[in-house]
Amino acid sequence: MTAFEDAADLREAALGREISVETMLKREQNVRSNFWRKLKRVAGHVPFVEDLVAAYYCAMDPNTPMRVRGMLLAALAYFIMPIDVIPDIVAGLGFADDMALLTAVVGLVSANITPVHRAAAAQALDKALPGATAHS
Repeated sequence: MTAFEDAADLREAALGREISVETMLKREQNVRSNFWRKLKRVAGHVPFVEDLVAAYYCAMDPNTPMRVRGMLLAALAYFIMPIDVIPDIVAGLGFADDMALLTAVVGLVSANITPVHRAAAAQALDKALPGATAHS
């Protein structure tokens, strides 16, 4: 999937339109396969790491409504993409587009990101990124 397909799917989900189950499954598999590897590589440069991981746990939770999962998976897929609007290697700006997208999506679905998701994120950050601060 390209960044443009993810952006189009995200827009469709935000407008209340359904994303195909096939697209959801592909995106979920991609996020499951690549999220932690990318996070470990860039965590020190990502000021929104707690929200990012909480969004991951919410997206993977089968109790989360499908529309919300679709939106979160699109945002997470954009985060892990090697090529995006502002390349992640650009000092100071590389994650600005990722942060803007994630902030917008989390704002739309915040009622679905539960204390359980946030606790799982804090615990995962302690294990995956020893010494990382839990308050970004």
